[in-house]
Amino acid sequence: MEQCKIDFSSIPWEIPAVGVRFKAYESNGRQLRLVEFSDEFIENDWCTKGHIGYILEGKLEVNFDGNVVVFNTGDGLFIPAGEKDKHIGKVLTKTVKMIFVEDVYPDAV
Repeated sequence: MEQCKIDFSSIPWEIPAVGVRFKAYESNGRQLRLVEFSDEFIENDWCTKGHIGYILEGKLEVNFDGNVVVFNTGDGLFIPAGEKDKHIGKVLTKTVKMIFVEDVYPDAV
């Protein structure tokens, strides 16, 4: 069924901030995003959005209000939405490539 196949090569990159770009496929209030962070990415504010994802390549540090967790290639992540799980990410390698499965948020990074 071709409508179930997502051809990321046909989707243009979006660049919402320095050091991050993504391609997104949206359907029925959900999205699948291919995201690439570079070591130039700086997250200035705490994120309270939920994220479900998989690290395709690289190493990412996520600070959960003082509790730091490092995610490596092959790791999955499941971050609940809300103030209790607020977080800030930091790229530890030249780039980090990820897949996110999310509810559609305006201005998601």
